[in-house]
Amino acid sequence: MIPNQAHLFDIPKEITYLNCAYTSPLLKTARAAGEKAVQAKSQPWDITPAHFFSSIEPLRDLFSKLVGGSPDHVAIIPAVSYGIALAAKNLPFSSGQNIVVIEDQFPSNIYSWKRLTDEKNGTILTVSRPEDGNWTPAVIDTMNSETAIVAVPNCHWTDGTCLDLARIKSECRKVGSALVVDATQSLGAMPFSVKEVQPDFLISDSHKWLLGAYGLGFCYVDPKWHKTGIPLEENWLNRAGSEDFSRLVDYRDEYQPGARKFDVGGASNFFLSPVAQAALTQILEWRILEIEMSLKIITTRIADQAAALGFKVPDEQFRSPHLIGITKPDGISKDLPARLAQEKIFVSIRGQSIRIAPHLYTTSNHVEKLFKALEE
Repeated sequence: MIPNQAHLFDIPKEITYLNCAYTSPLLKTARAAGEKAVQAKSQPWDITPAHFFSSIEPLRDLFSKLVGGSPDHVAIIPAVSYGIALAAKNLPFSSGQNIVVIEDQFPSNIYSWKRLTDEKNGTILTVSRPEDGNWTPAVIDTMNSETAIVAVPNCHWTDGTCLDLARIKSECRKVGSALVVDATQSLGAMPFSVKEVQPDFLISDSHKWLLGAYGLGFCYVDPKWHKTGIPLEENWLNRAGSEDFSRLVDYRDEYQPGARKFDVGGASNFFLSPVAQAALTQILEWRILEIEMSLKIITTRIADQAAALGFKVPDEQFRSPHLIGITKPDGISKDLPARLAQEKIFVSIRGQSIRIAPHLYTTSNHVEKLFKALEE
């Protein structure tokens, strides 16, 4: 178990921040890296062509270690919606086929699929929320011989209920469908292996459980899509030989190797990249399994206290270790977050749930403070 890490964050003692699923606080090291990067831009004569690449490659390496893959399979993207649009552009889909999603899925993992099915005369099959919170058999039962794509999260963003992606991928193989995973609400807090799950596309933003800044994300692209895949945009950085600035006007058809061809223009973001690098370095130092076990202790305490107060809590076997949504039969007041914020307690309402998302800076006193306020 990891001891409390509040000293690594700049969170005042009177703040109870249980909202990492909304956006995480920056580590002090990440903030320092960002401030240093901003300062460096005031002296641009020290920025060399090599910096356009040295700011990116460490991120690929760190992210690939996080998911057990290769840096060559990682693209740098600005948002989940970009990665989903990239998948929608490249995955085969024909008239009459369908795409499987789950109820109340985050909209960034919906809108590109809606456009694709509208344009290709296909359908979206939405898996209804199971009463027991067990999404996996419900997803598998919805799939059929016309399912071209299954586009799901690792855990539901409103309440943390999990999907068994390895089992779903196994079913994908049987029916010949692709698997696209939005792991924004799980990567950094739950283990993930691209070797085990074998997604076609794995996408994550960095500003939640990866403890980074808004505007930078990652997209793992299975190697089978590298050769034939088409980028969302044609930029100079993702072309072969772009390291030589003196020859950029010698236009080339070839791309950078691997998933680099899918990088967003401006991927070498001099401000966001150092922040993400510092955050990923710390996460890997903590180790994902240790993070998972440490956060599970906190969410278990939250679940027990919520149940004692009459809240409905997802079954332990189906909920994630780091994120939990609690509900009441008579519903949750929409102004609850604002009322809690007056007491310097921060959570979110998502769907019908109070979404509670602690991290390694959370103490038992924070949990007690939350439930004391909820009792009132």
